[in-house]
Amino acid sequence: MYKAYKFRIYPDTKQQQALAKAFGCCRWYWNYSLDLCQKTYQKTGKSLSRGAIQGLLPGLKKEYPWLSDAYSQCLQFVALNLSRAYQNFFEKRAKLPRFKSKHGRQSMSYPANVKFEGDYLKLNRKIGKIYCRRHRDFEGTIKTVTISKNSDGKYYASVTVDDGLEKPETSTEGKAVGIDLGLTDFAVTSDGSKFDNPRHLAKHQQNLKRKQQKLSRKQKGSNTRQKARRLVAKVHSKISRCREDFLHKLSRKIVNENQVIAVENLNVKGMVKNHNLAKAISDCGWGMFCTMLKYKAENEGKTYIEVDRFFPSSKTCHVCLNQVDSLPLEIRNWTCEHCHTNHDRDINASINIRNEALRILSLGTSDTANGGNVRRLGGKISYLLDAIPNEIGNPNYIACN
Repeated sequence: MYKAYKFRIYPDTKQQQALAKAFGCCRWYWNYSLDLCQKTYQKTGKSLSRGAIQGLLPGLKKEYPWLSDAYSQCLQFVALNLSRAYQNFFEKRAKLPRFKSKHGRQSMSYPANVKFEGDYLKLNRKIGKIYCRRHRDFEGTIKTVTISKNSDGKYYASVTVDDGLEKPETSTEGKAVGIDLGLTDFAVTSDGSKFDNPRHLAKHQQNLKRKQQKLSRKQKGSNTRQKARRLVAKVHSKISRCREDFLHKLSRKIVNENQVIAVENLNVKGMVKNHNLAKAISDCGWGMFCTMLKYKAENEGKTYIEVDRFFPSSKTCHVCLNQVDSLPLEIRNWTCEHCHTNHDRDINASINIRNEALRILSLGTSDTANGGNVRRLGGKISYLLDAIPNEIGNPNYIACN
């Protein structure tokens, strides 16, 4: 089973310069390969395979000797990342690959020849040993190490490890909980617990506003503008770290206390189109929270299930299953006309989500009463996912006349 660990690293001035050169080489090779893929597609209607992209390296190193500033396997990994990016695009999991900029986050990956020596991470000979703050230990074989530099100037190492263990089998025996996500309360569980929305962006809004105002006054291209950009990036980084810390702690608490975890399959991408709520919805991080719940539950053999977003969880009485015709958002409490039970809107919704998830699990199917999973791949037929791309340089390439 693969696990990832992220550590803060502290390169010295000489190592920072070496990393900057390596970042630049990987970024240039990505942009060069992406441009070539686009031109090849425009001329022939076919894309380039990973092997064809990697085959360009020997000739490029002769033409551009400075490409040797980056470790050779880091450049080869760029071809793998580009191939995966196109595969994710064709399978509707991501957008079309874009060109990389020297501004913003920089990264490169080492697929081999990386190891820890005490508190130091040993990379290739041109960079050497970098001090790493290992706040936790791990066991297993290191597969890949990704070195990244954020916009705020901090360096990190993401280590992917194979611990040699099999993923535990999923079980549904135990306590089940339904979770209703919202804006006033970030999460409301079926057992009546409510977790407030911390609103991280609102807490740092004034500081961010002042930093952005100072940035807008700086002359473009000046060193003071670069310093002001770094200050703005630090505020955004602070907000991001606070949000991730909150989501990690809450998701860990829920996974530890429950065996079956049910949430709604929310259309966050469509919800942020509402300009009145877009900032508040984005600040919550619902998608990231559900992702954390899913992988943490799977790693411990617990069940994570999503209920259809069109399931009327708020409008249905969980006692007698009576459904009201309409229930505006401003109504937070309502009384059922049949059984006269007074409901808290969010708690009632979370109970219905839990009950619907248990019903789906009891039937042994992922279909719901509203027509099954609504996350369809752009309306395309599912058998397209099994198609093999016809790429130039691929041994399965078939020339079309």
